[in-house]
Amino acid sequence: MKFPKNFLWGGATAANQVEGGYDADGRGMTILDVTTAGGLHAGRQQTYKYADGMTGKEAEIPQDAAGAVLPGEYYPNQVAVDFYHHYKEDIALFAEMGFKVYRMSISWTRIFPHGDEQEPNQAGLDFYHKVFAELHKYGIEPLVTISHFENPLYLERHYGGWNNRKMIDFYVHFAETLFTEYKDEVKYWLTFNEINNTIMFLDLFANAKDEQYQAAYQQLHYQYVASAKAVQIGHKIDPDNQIGCMICGITSYPLTPDPQDILKNRHDWEQNIFYSGDVQCFGEYPSYAKRLWAQHDVKLDITDEDLAELKQGTVDLYTFSYYMSSAVTTHETKETVGGNFTIGAKNPYLQYSEWEWADDPMGLQYYLEVVNDRYHLPLMVVENGLGAIDKVEEDGSIHDPYRIEYMQEHIKAMGDAIENGVNLVGYTSWGCIDLVSAGTGQMSKRYGMIYVDRNDDGSGTLDRSRKDSFYWYKDVIASNGEKI
Repeated sequence: MKFPKNFLWGGATAANQVEGGYDADGRGMTILDVTTAGGLHAGRQQTYKYADGMTGKEAEIPQDAAGAVLPGEYYPNQVAVDFYHHYKEDIALFAEMGFKVYRMSISWTRIFPHGDEQEPNQAGLDFYHKVFAELHKYGIEPLVTISHFENPLYLERHYGGWNNRKMIDFYVHFAETLFTEYKDEVKYWLTFNEINNTIMFLDLFANAKDEQYQAAYQQLHYQYVASAKAVQIGHKIDPDNQIGCMICGITSYPLTPDPQDILKNRHDWEQNIFYSGDVQCFGEYPSYAKRLWAQHDVKLDITDEDLAELKQGTVDLYTFSYYMSSAVTTHETKETVGGNFTIGAKNPYLQYSEWEWADDPMGLQYYLEVVNDRYHLPLMVVENGLGAIDKVEEDGSIHDPYRIEYMQEHIKAMGDAIENGVNLVGYTSWGCIDLVSAGTGQMSKRYGMIYVDRNDDGSGTLDRSRKDSFYWYKDVIASNGEKI
């Protein structure tokens, strides 16, 4: 396999899953700061308080309550793996592996604690200056996600989050501040992480109502406009900026050759994958959008100015996450999956992880070839990895052949796609260092090639150590993918 000469090998994290320091140096609160841990079959909950002092916790904070930190509850994201105080050590380990790029996000509330301020928090700005300086010291390019599932809690409480058009201006001000502040330090940007999840996740709930689809499509529209405005501003501030979309990429297959299944699979791709990609890459809504909206009687707040912004703010890169594939059918089936962020029919040709994710490297090749031919943009796989339980041996070693095998097969699939003409320019393995799982809030669901001594209950030293996969990935990068 021959990867491009300047292929961007690296790893990826998100601020809310690694950073910690939730109350340090003027940072404001996010929804994850009041979100408890969960498990494979136990959902995470959000804690809250009413004006009269009554408290509670549910899957979502009631409209008339405010998110609150409650005594006796454990909030794993508040400390995470404390990258805030360990960033120099962690970046040195990334450099030892040979990273060319490190995908990270910036905590909105570290820059604007409430999200609607005009003036940024200088301590927050300074922190990321130090992070970028440390990366550049080792020749590592930062790839920065502007919004990675981390809205300010204040904006959620006082404005209703992305249900409110005002969020566009708040986001754009945040993005413009970052583009300006870090003009000479960052050139690769992503506007929103897995933007299509807003719609895709409704499929996890068989009884999702039309009002939920109305809200989801409206939130997406405001985010598309915000992204398009940010792209234009980013290009104006620095024409060398490369700004991408970021899609949750799940390859889906029809379970049977029944034409009903074939058509359902096509429509699932359109709703869950192409809808967001088409708007952000082509700058307009696709023809099938009217069908999607009509299915749930969706009436969007869209202006002519919005449509003009979408047209003028198309992205430079198409980036996506890929962990697994799914199978769809119109038939009743007894073989189903129902784990962490998974639901539906089980593919009899694939193996499944402990968290019921299908191990399907060929699905990555398929996805790459489809989106390459559709968008004709440089592509990056910015999340891919295996969550698993790792064992620390008595001598401190950590043998994770299952992670190496997973990554080997997916890198091979990328190589096959490149050989078939795909313009793939980079790969950042998810959770290059252990982090808090977004779905379950667990530490035991480990993705990293760097082990962090922290447990599901918050105990542990936070010491870092190298897994076998650390040394393996170092060789992969040194050989530019020839030695896997």
